[in-house]
Amino acid sequence: MGFIGDSIDSLKSFSVRHTIEQVITLGMIVSSALIIWKFLMCVTGSESPVVVVLSESMEPAFQRGDILFLRMGEDPIRAGEIVVFNIDRREIPIVHRVIKVHERNDTRYIDVLTKGDNNDQDDRVLYAPGQQWLQHEHIMGRAVGFLPYVGYITIIMTENPIIKYILIGALGLLAITSKD
Repeated sequence: MGFIGDSIDSLKSFSVRHTIEQVITLGMIVSSALIIWKFLMCVTGSESPVVVVLSESMEPAFQRGDILFLRMGEDPIRAGEIVVFNIDRREIPIVHRVIKVHERNDTRYIDVLTKGDNNDQDDRVLYAPGQQWLQHEHIMGRAVGFLPYVGYITIIMTENPIIKYILIGALGLLAITSKD
């Protein structure tokens, strides 16, 4: 009869107790994922310990779809490092290389100027109007490692939301109808 037919038959044969057990199991899986994410945030010091490269602006260093692992340490950021930053009024973080560092005398913080390796000019055109440098609060973390192309599934699901909903629905159905 097929996967869908078997899943429907399986759903019909569920008892209330079994259904509640499956929903609790699914909730525990989701809760575990959130706990792991929060743990990674604490360990790395970054609000987003893992990001996906969304554009070609960092080629050849990173390709679209690469997953970057971030860490935000106490060491000052230096020219040449790859950082991930947020800009005011923009939702999507940007992955670019630091090309200049401006040390402020009044604090221990520094200001940085960034540029994509594959871009012709620095990122001042991307910054908020009138902003010339990124401050410490804009930096989410510095890249410490990567996995090539593994994040492409995220890009596909973002560009085609129907695929995301089908995948979530199939995983939910699979979790609820599993016999264990």
